[in-house]
Amino acid sequence: MSVSTRLLLWPEGAPFAAGQGAEDIPAMTVCLPKHTNGTAVVVCPGGGYGMRAEDHEGRQIAEWLNARGVAAFITHYRVAPYHHPVPLLDAQRALRTVRAGAVGWGVDPARIGIWGFSAGGHLASTAATHFDAGAPTAADPIDRAGCRPDFAILSYPVISMLPPYTHEGSRDNLLGDQQTPALFEALSNERQVTAETPPTFLFHTDNDPVVPAENSALFYLALRRAGVPAEMHIFADGPHGVGLAQHDPTLSPWSQLLETWLRGRGLLAGR
Repeated sequence: MSVSTRLLLWPEGAPFAAGQGAEDIPAMTVCLPKHTNGTAVVVCPGGGYGMRAEDHEGRQIAEWLNARGVAAFITHYRVAPYHHPVPLLDAQRALRTVRAGAVGWGVDPARIGIWGFSAGGHLASTAATHFDAGAPTAADPIDRAGCRPDFAILSYPVISMLPPYTHEGSRDNLLGDQQTPALFEALSNERQVTAETPPTFLFHTDNDPVVPAENSALFYLALRRAGVPAEMHIFADGPHGVGLAQHDPTLSPWSQLLETWLRGRGLLAGR
């Protein structure tokens, strides 16, 4: 990574903050390449909404993106004991912040994606299905920016809050005592896809022992029904939480497939 700085998402204080500790203050690490191609990605590490795997699903991802000219923004969203809607507000704020500051970072405001892993994949898919165009009259210029990602990358994501395929630990950490049928429905993102959901790339393994591959398959089928461009790769074997799997001869090709997809969508070309 060429340039790395930490930026508070709400310098004046985050909504719903219960204290002043590190885990009460949402932030993002800005990782800029030496030569940007104009694309940016907000990165959401996994961790079951109870922690964040910020090395192999954060720092290593930023390095991979930077090597391809993509600006990376690792989002340190709040996790349990914080519950919905706090993580989503943090992810939406990260997207707004990147879009509002795009010019200064050499980013095209129409080429800002989101990439999530496991529970971070649920957060990314929530951001891809729950968004707005911003508030034009907001006093805070960041709030005037829209929070719809222009593309999404979902790696072994939690998608559904409904049995039999949900990851119960992620659901319990995200919802706490708010476990109502209405929230299960609203946050089962395979049920929230519309034609406005951004193009999406999905990666999973068939025998994932933690998050069933049906999560990716359900989201892919919903995208297909909505006419949203999508690509999915489900590898036969592999554990959960592999990140880029750079040293796994079986799974490492998945990131090459992702790079091909990004290139095909014009996201690795210069401005």
